[in-house]
Order: sequence, then structure tokens, then C-alpha cells
Amino acid sequence: MGGDALRARLVAGAQELGIALDAVQAAALMRLLVELREWNTRFNLTAIREPADMVDKHLLDSLSIQPHLHGRRIADIGTGAGFPGLPLAVVNPRRHFTLIEATGKKVQFVRHAIEALGIGNAEIIQARSETWRPRAPFDCVIARALGKVADFIRVAGHLCARDGRMLAMKGRHPTAEIEELPRGWRVRALHDLEVPGLAAARCVVVLERA
Repeated sequence: MGGDALRARLVAGAQELGIALDAVQAAALMRLLVELREWNTRFNLTAIREPADMVDKHLLDSLSIQPHLHGRRIADIGTGAGFPGLPLAVVNPRRHFTLIEATGKKVQFVRHAIEALGIGNAEIIQARSETWRPRAPFDCVIARALGKVADFIRVAGHLCARDGRMLAMKGRHPTAEIEELPRGWRVRALHDLEVPGLAAARCVVVLERA
């Protein structure tokens, strides 16, 4: 699939998600994939290698939680190669995104991508979330593929403001995990996510302090 077709796939998929990408945002997101593919040949940042799959499984999957973001200051825990934080930062210029990752090669890529794409509302922190202490808590804390919901709260709950939200991106409804929530937390909402191009079940668990 060529570049024009990939761009069209991205723009159409974002539209299905209720996001109208302008030309600058679409170009930035396509540039992100170009950079990721180039770095991936040297550093093995992601197992997803087909460009069309990258559009669906990285970009559109990341953008699918757009309606559920809360507040202005957002943290992305275990961001890996920058997902979902970088795509969300591109389409939310008035919010600030702090991406947290412990693996050096992934931190290097995200830092490079932020500079190459000119994303002024994002920063990368090399740290383990459970030991990192920011100057102020975040309005919203996101995790994608981080393990069980209880583990997400355990390693990142301290990063969430008292009136903040935590968004756990999951596959099928994690019923058993929800039953194991630590004391002091509750599920505010559970939303199914329809990601264009993906047949797999996706959902987001919205958590708040009890």
C-alpha cells in the first residue's frame, strides 16, 4: 500500500472515530510511521511492521480513546515507541502529554520523534512509573497493554490527581481484573472501542478514586 493510500486510510479511520485530521496533523502522523519504520530496522521497537497494520494498530488504536481523555495534563505510562501518547499529542495541541518509558532505545526514539515532528506539547521521561515522582499529579493517566488493571493502579495510581481519571486500554472486558481492584479505586465507566481496521475486541476501563 502506497503513501497516499495509507494517508487516506488514516484520515478515513480518524473520521470514523470522530476526529477530523487537518493536513498538518495527518502529515505529522504519517511522518511518525516513517520514522518508526526506519528506527525499527535497527532497534526492533515494535513487532508490527506492515504499514497498513501500523496505521490501524498504532495510530487509530491510539486515537480511539480521544473522547475519554480528561483534563489538560496527561501521562502515558509505559509508552513504548510513543503510543498512544504521540498520536494523541498531535491531535490535542492544547493538552500536555508526559510519556514515561524505562527502556533506553524506546526513549531515544520517542525523543527523536518529538523533535522531528515538532510536537511542542509532549515530553519523554526515562523512568519506571512506580518510582517516578512528578512535581504535580496528572489529570489523566493512560496505559496501553500494561498488564492487569490492578497492576496499572499499583504502579501509576500515585500519578493521578485526586479528581483525575485513569484509562486502561484493554482487549475484551476484563471482568475478573475489575473484581480485583485495590481498595480506594472504582470503575467509573467501561466503554467498548471500535477501531477502524481492527476486528479484535477493544475497550477502555475508566478508573477513579472511590
